[in-house]
Amino acid sequence: DFMFRLNPPAAACTGSILLTIDDATLTEMGGVRSLRTMFATALERLVAANPKLVVLDSVLADPGDPVEDARLERAFANTPNLVLATILADGHWENPRPMFSRSAVAIGHALADQQSPDGVTRQIPLAIASGRERHWSLSLEAFRISRGVKTILESPDDLQVGDTVIPARYSSDRSMRIRYLRSGIPQISLKDLLHKPELLARFHDRAVFLGIYSTTAARDRVFTPFEELIPGVEVNAEAFETLNRGDFFVDAWNSAVPAFCLIIAVLAGVVFAYFSGYTAYLLGGLLLLLAHIVPFALFRERIVFPYFAPLSSAWLTAAGAAVYQHFVVRRELRKSEDERTRYRQAIHFVTHEMRTPLTSIQGSSELIGRYNLNDDKRKQIAQMINSESKRLSRMIQTFLDVERLSDGQMELKNEVFEARELVQACLDRVRPIADRKSIALRIDGLLAGTMRGDRELMEYAVYNLLTNAVKYSSSGTEVAIASRPIAGELRLSIKDQGMGLEEHEVRKIFQRFYRTKRAEASGEVGSGIGLSIVDQIVRHHAGRMEVVSAPQQGSCFTIIVPAFVRDERTASV
Repeated sequence: DFMFRLNPPAAACTGSILLTIDDATLTEMGGVRSLRTMFATALERLVAANPKLVVLDSVLADPGDPVEDARLERAFANTPNLVLATILADGHWENPRPMFSRSAVAIGHALADQQSPDGVTRQIPLAIASGRERHWSLSLEAFRISRGVKTILESPDDLQVGDTVIPARYSSDRSMRIRYLRSGIPQISLKDLLHKPELLARFHDRAVFLGIYSTTAARDRVFTPFEELIPGVEVNAEAFETLNRGDFFVDAWNSAVPAFCLIIAVLAGVVFAYFSGYTAYLLGGLLLLLAHIVPFALFRERIVFPYFAPLSSAWLTAAGAAVYQHFVVRRELRKSEDERTRYRQAIHFVTHEMRTPLTSIQGSSELIGRYNLNDDKRKQIAQMINSESKRLSRMIQTFLDVERLSDGQMELKNEVFEARELVQACLDRVRPIADRKSIALRIDGLLAGTMRGDRELMEYAVYNLLTNAVKYSSSGTEVAIASRPIAGELRLSIKDQGMGLEEHEVRKIFQRFYRTKRAEASGEVGSGIGLSIVDQIVRHHAGRMEVVSAPQQGSCFTIIVPAFVRDERTASV
């Protein structure tokens, strides 16, 4: 639309004129009910001017007042080269009544562009077919008659009227872009014609478009690229003028747009690959200028080249190439920042998980130092300190191993172990915590299955899931553990009867530091890092996590890893 406004047609209108029924005419001649009388009056006056042709842009499909219809029929019979209108409504053509159509040399459709997404009429279909009936547009029929041509020749890509070839493809309803005149089509109202007979001379040897121009009665008003609201009769007159001038646009080839975008992208890459600093930015600016100018230059040559695609391609590729070097530097910086962040998180992980064994060691050592305990009690406390110290050591080693796994600096141990042994070891560690909350730990089935991988890391993952199940379950509930090999996979599931998760919480549960609102409100201490580590461990074992949960209905966390199948021949030896 911007290019239409910036580059309007240079030629002035000479071939057509509007005879309008405006608000003043309606007021003077009896209103909308007297439209057919007004049409008859206009045609009776026009005969004396000897116009080249007359186009009546109004559908006359319904019967009216018999007297008015008879008068209009006589006026039609006395009007040479009369073109009447039809419209397509609900799949059926509303043609003029036979008493009117027999005086017409042609009947054309009065439909504008009905597929415009924004309501702006930029083109009209030159042909519309429905069922077995097809009609050319009013403007095309008027143009054919003005050139004295009986038949319109067709090909898949264009239409030919005499010596004029109209680029209108069959695949697009023979649509033609309208070149609206900036000054519009000359017009005279019927009221002015009746009061000023000298105006009749202006209709001589012209294509006269007769129609309703009233702002209240014309229901077919549409917007033009000039942001003006005009009635359908003027749209058809503008289309006639476009045909009369031969001012046609053609679309660029389908391959031209992606080819131009590719050229712009390649040039942008070359500029910023071989140049830097102000030189690169200057050349990039020239490239953007080229992308702006090419569509407009082609428009002046009557070629419609999409504006948005090449412009977007130019800006995106130039901007992307311009910041490429910057992003390379930022990427290295970000990598360094990520390493530092990971280190801080690792420290946070360790300090959080070390709190429990350290507290136990500290409390036990204070008991030994503060009280005079017997040998058995001292031995018991010493054993507990030793056990917690080993646990702390394993914990630190586990976190360090996980960090090395994240960085790809550690290989998993290749151990074969039974799921039953793994689960039993974790249950022994979790049972004291469960007993304090009167939570039953139930083994569902035989804990079947064998896996291969790093037992220590997998034990940490299962233990973490068990402690979470106990931690976020109410007293007197149950936690069930099951392990089953299914279709080459080992599915180790831990199901609780706790608070459960919302659907959106399930999607985020394995993110680092993520905790649900209910978990935070429960009073249980946590940092939201345990499940992230579990997910990471399982992924490094070529597995995945599966979570089924609902609020107040508990959760079921399932570790799914490849099951290990022993070679029967090796086992028998």
